[in-house]
Amino acid sequence: MKKVLISTTLTLTLGLSSLAVPTIQPTTVSAATVNPYNNQQAVDAKADQLIRIAKGLIGKATYSQQEYKTTYPYKFACASFIDFVFKQGGVDLATYNEDYMVKQGYYVPRSELKKGDLVFFKNKTTGTDPDHVGMYIGDNKIIHMADSKQNIVITDMSSKPYYTEKYFSARRVLPSILSANPATKGDKIVSQAYNLMNKVTMGTTNNESSLKFTGTGFVNYVYKKNGVTLGTTDIKKLMSKGTTVSKASLKKGDLVFFNSVKGSKTPNMVAIYAGDHRIIIPSSSGINTRVLFVDYYTQHYITAKRFFLN
Repeated sequence: MKKVLISTTLTLTLGLSSLAVPTIQPTTVSAATVNPYNNQQAVDAKADQLIRIAKGLIGKATYSQQEYKTTYPYKFACASFIDFVFKQGGVDLATYNEDYMVKQGYYVPRSELKKGDLVFFKNKTTGTDPDHVGMYIGDNKIIHMADSKQNIVITDMSSKPYYTEKYFSARRVLPSILSANPATKGDKIVSQAYNLMNKVTMGTTNNESSLKFTGTGFVNYVYKKNGVTLGTTDIKKLMSKGTTVSKASLKKGDLVFFNSVKGSKTPNMVAIYAGDHRIIIPSSSGINTRVLFVDYYTQHYITAKRFFLN
């Protein structure tokens, strides 16, 4: 359901210590090593893992429109529940907002749903965005954070008129946000950035030995670790390098530049494009992930640059 304000205890690396899913091993966010477009067996395995994680939260989490709490007792709204489950399975949606989730991956008709697909519903009579999301688990069923009375439940989509009359859309996100096999240069850069999230300290100086970086210093370090030399930690000089690519042509590993004043050509922030509209942002608050759909990133976008061939 819609979230007005999230008071969150979310961290970038999440644990499952209190969930009854002992067969699942912790996975780094970008650790998948399948080619999602020709290895359906591996994609199915990832979907099965996500379903096990989601089922393991039944009875351990309660509905909250205001709070996203990722330690026991867990608290989620519908979309933050999906975001948490995917993160635990090593897949970063970079959002806990169903408005943005419905723009990721690609559309699939209801008759072609597969495990792991995101299913959206719209109960409100105004606006164009959904207000509820669940994950398809097969056999016409979804698992979702339903409401404050039911909490997390498994529901047959033919069981109530709501699930037929308010059905909005479905998106298949697993293929487009998993890494290829073999991994491309972009996959490796994105994976490196994700894996450093909770290991680096952001500040005003760069010190590789202690993993302390500025925003551009972090980007340089990640690229350097993958055999690409950017040659500068000055953000204006960095933006003048590489090959300019359009927003529509972005690929994993591209650098995306933003300003602090709308319309300005002077960059103040650089992010690593992580695929499917997601960006990894190094800033004074740490390393965070977001989607480009967020108004701020749409309004402050300057350009994107490519520094290598995949």
